[in-house]
Amino acid sequence: MSKIKYDFGSGRSDPATFPVAALQAAATKVIEEQAEALTQYPGNLGHEGMRIAMAEREADREGLKIDPNHLLLTNGSMQGVTLTAEALQDNPGDTVLVEEYCYPGTLSAYRSLKYDMVGIPLDEGGMCPDAVEAALSRLDKEKRLPKFIYTISTYQNPTGFVMPKARRLQIIELAKHYNVPIVEDNCYADVHYDGPLEPAFYALDDDPNQIYLCSLSKILAPGLRLGYIYARPPMLEKIMARRHDAGSNYLAAAIAAEFYKEGIQAHAKATNPILKEKRDLTIAGLESELSDICVWSEPVGGLFIWVRIPEDVDRKALRDMALGEGLNFLPGQSFHYQRKDVAYLRLAFGHLTFEQISAGIPILAKCIQSCRGSNERRDFDSLF
Repeated sequence: MSKIKYDFGSGRSDPATFPVAALQAAATKVIEEQAEALTQYPGNLGHEGMRIAMAEREADREGLKIDPNHLLLTNGSMQGVTLTAEALQDNPGDTVLVEEYCYPGTLSAYRSLKYDMVGIPLDEGGMCPDAVEAALSRLDKEKRLPKFIYTISTYQNPTGFVMPKARRLQIIELAKHYNVPIVEDNCYADVHYDGPLEPAFYALDDDPNQIYLCSLSKILAPGLRLGYIYARPPMLEKIMARRHDAGSNYLAAAIAAEFYKEGIQAHAKATNPILKEKRDLTIAGLESELSDICVWSEPVGGLFIWVRIPEDVDRKALRDMALGEGLNFLPGQSFHYQRKDVAYLRLAFGHLTFEQISAGIPILAKCIQSCRGSNERRDFDSLF
């Protein structure tokens, strides 16, 4: 295998915008002022200053005040995914509703916990409410209602789609009718480029059955391993009961809290325009090279573009050829809740340079064309 030169597989932000000097200054200040606290365990909720900063982050975006004492800091958003899944599970084999195409880390966690995943079809507005209603009705009759509904409703991974407010309200009403919690994973929330900002589920419904996950991995850096859960009592206590690690990384949280003391938007305003340029460059490359045989999403935020490829592409050969050319992407199978070998792939553009994007897309196009069984124009015009 050649060394990877064009890694469209990893969902990360632009390393050139990582605020080295500002974080160095924040770290120096924190170590000087909080040295004693660093010698102690942080406790289940985690660093108070970080919780206050993230409560303000949510208030700025969602327009309502939340209690920092209802925020539970986690080691990345994946710990939040696992904690909530453990807290809501009664027995292996319990059911959960997920998007048909979903974040592989979440799918892996649910498989490890032996959840029975029921996939809900997607369209350009995210989870289809009619399919949610049909699944809930069927599972209710079978006396195995899901323990929760998991959704990435904003800049969905892998598609990049945003669920409109009206659809969120539909799903909330369905969940209320069947008394099923909703776990919303909103880790891409502040990576916003165009269009309106849709409200989080918890901002539309104050029921404790609304559980919210968020992260700094996509807006700042995954290496910090900082995320959080927002849950109202008594759900908060139920989730905290599954925590056994004495709290999350105090030092990282303290540094981030100091860095974000003036709010998160200043950093987002520095990073998002560059990410938007990279999105635009990737889409322009796809349009130039593959418009006759593929279609793709045009996300208004997040770090991913979802590409539908012709069914006659030999997908194993495509993967092998691309890797041989030094190009990586994630195949659609990685995102399917049942691991089906589907005719899709996901491109992540955030951490690549402009030069890598410009050079990489033609290589991908050449590989796709070489692995086809025909030279026909595509026979589809939409992603689904």
